Order: sequence, then C-alpha cells, then structure tokens
Amino acid sequence: MVMAAAAMAAKALTDTEQPAEGRLGTLLDAYGRVQAARGPAAPLSFSRFRRLLQGDLARLLPASVPAEEMDGVRLIDPDGDFDEDFFDLEIEQRVVLRALAKTTHGGRPASTRNLEAEMDQDRVFTALRKRMDQDAYVHGRSSLIRMPAGSDAQLRRLNLPSSVAEFYRPVSFDAMWDRWWFACPVCHWPMKVTVHGTRAGTRTGSVRCFHRPHAAWGATYSFRLPDAGRAPLLHPLSRPAAPSGAQAVLFPDLTGPVPEPVPEPVPVEGHKALARGVWRWTTVPGLVEVALFDALSERGLSVALWPELDAYDLQVAAGQGAGRTEFRIDVKDYTSALLLAKKIQADGGDRGGAEWLVVPDYRESSLDLVGTVAGEFGLKTTTASGIGELICKKAGAAWQ
Repeated sequence: MVMAAAAMAAKALTDTEQPAEGRLGTLLDAYGRVQAARGPAAPLSFSRFRRLLQGDLARLLPASVPAEEMDGVRLIDPDGDFDEDFFDLEIEQRVVLRALAKTTHGGRPASTRNLEAEMDQDRVFTALRKRMDQDAYVHGRSSLIRMPAGSDAQLRRLNLPSSVAEFYRPVSFDAMWDRWWFACPVCHWPMKVTVHGTRAGTRTGSVRCFHRPHAAWGATYSFRLPDAGRAPLLHPLSRPAAPSGAQAVLFPDLTGPVPEPVPEPVPVEGHKALARGVWRWTTVPGLVEVALFDALSERGLSVALWPELDAYDLQVAAGQGAGRTEFRIDVKDYTSALLLAKKIQADGGDRGGAEWLVVPDYRESSLDLVGTVAGEFGLKTTTASGIGELICKKAGAAWQ
C-alpha cells in the first residue's frame, strides 16, 4: 500500500501540467494512506512526507516496519522528474502477486491504475502463440525485439498477423519534441524527451532511453531548443565506460573508438512504436536473448530460441557424442532482485523446465540473492556473458 501511495504522490508532485487542485488532492490522499500504514505511534507531517518522496522510499516507513522491495527505491530523479524505473517495479510486483495467487487459490493480485501494460504483454504472447507454429512464433517475437519501432512501410514488411501488429501504436507524447522522436541506439525504441528550465529563464532539452541501463551505456543526450518548426540536434551527455571482457561480445559500445552516430530526428507521422509493456517485457530482455542466439550461432553451436512456444528462452547443445551437454536457459531482466527471488519461489523454480536462470550483465549484483533462492529449486544462475563463456568452453570454441 505504501509503495502504491508513494508512486501516486510522486507522480502528482512532478506532473506540473495537471491542475494544482487535483495534484494537491492526490497528495493528501496518498499522505493519508501512508499515515495509516505507519500508525499513530509514528506520525509524519505533510511537509516531511513531501520531502521524503524525493529520497529513498524506505524512509517513509518507521524503523519497526521492514522496507523489503522499497529499500533503495527512488521515485523522483535528480532532475525532479518521475523516475521511469517505477514502471518496471509496478509490473514486477503484479507478476509476483499473480504467481502467488495461482499457488494459493484464494489469493488475488492487487488492483492498480496501470494494468494496461501488463495486459498488452499477456495479449501479445497469446497472439504470438495463436497459430501454434514454432517458426511463426520465433519470427513474430524476433520482429518485436529487432524492430520495436519503424515506419509504416517497414512494419508492413515484417508480415506480422494483425493480432500482433496492433501493438505498434503512435509514438507516445513523452517521447516527442514537436513532431519528432529519437530512437535509442541500443533498443531502437523512442527515447524520453524532457525540457528543463533554469532560474535564469533559459530552457534546454534532454533525451534518454526509458530503460536506465541503456541510458547508462550512453543513450542520453542534450539539445538546445530549436527555432519553431526545426528539429533538435542531439549532443551526447556523457561518455560512459565501454563494455569490456566477456560482456563486450553481447553489449554495444556507444563510445568508440568510432562512436555510434548520434540519433537523428525521426518524424512522428508515418511511424509507430510498440506499446510500452511489450517493449519492456519482450524487446528489452529479448535483446539479451537474441544476442546470445546470434553469438553462439556464429561460433558454430546448435541454438534454438523459445523452444516449445516459449517453454524457456534458449536451448543450446555443446560438445559431441557422450560429452554432449544441453543447456536450457531462461533470461530474466528484473529491476528488483527481491521481486525476482519472490517470483522464483512462487513458481517453485522454473515452470518451463529451464536449468539455468540468466540475468543481463548489468543485473549481476542481483545474483547473490537470486542465486541463493534459485539454488533451492535446483536452478543454476549466472550472467549472460557468463553462460556464453561456459557454453563455448564446453564446446571447445572461443567466446572472445
């Protein structure tokens, strides 16, 4: 309840386009919910409540209440904007609640204001499986990963069934500047556009991928506000460290020695992008899945994507004869390690028969917790580059 109330309040606090009366009403409603959760022994003033919304959410709770998945979560970023990571956390929580409900019969997932993204994700997988054809499933899902946005002509050439193509929709307002949008150089989905004001009265713009790890790799830019009718010109905002070691095989280097070109403005008209839930839960983790598929296939291994209509993500055969080993892999990209661990517990391991649970290298810090819980159910864990190295070693091939 506190997480949902805090999200509602943080959104109201940062959404300056909404009427002040409505924002205040939402803040007071959320404040009352947090007060109820804290109890009479731990009162919280309204002014302090507003200040705490801009920091670690765990501070909204009294010391006697375990913070759990709220620990370390921040809803308002340094620019004073609502943090997009909470979109991931909301859906991760619902996935866990739904898995728990299936095992307890009487349980029900909590209702929220933002179910559309999760519903889109469920519906697109139903549409992909409809024909019960493995090749069609792989083509459809690969298309959603490799082309999450494009021109109407490009999307038509994907030749997707209408029940899948309907998830390509007009570019969302928060990814537009005037009549332009910019594709993330990592995932190729429209990036978030924000305009910042200063005390001196000047305004500048910033563009970054909605997925924080992609922004951290360099998908973050600034621009000067152009004259009316002209498209903005982006400038890289930072120069992050390039991927190194084993992970350099899978993850892009936006830094050089010849940097990736700065994203060009693309007209909104005549273009569409995947619904956000489909992008976040199909395209983003799918980038790791297809990168593993491509890298292992290039090294001569036998690899299958999403066998048995997505029982798990990859099936890889390494070695010959009696020394042949099969790797059944499921890739998980959760913002919260705690929620992923709870999902594993609720599922009793992996329901599809995977033996390896793999996280992207940028989630490596989650492996201490996730690995401990997964091990209770016989699941082995590692990073994406780690499984690639292990498979190649078994097959006698070079990963790097």
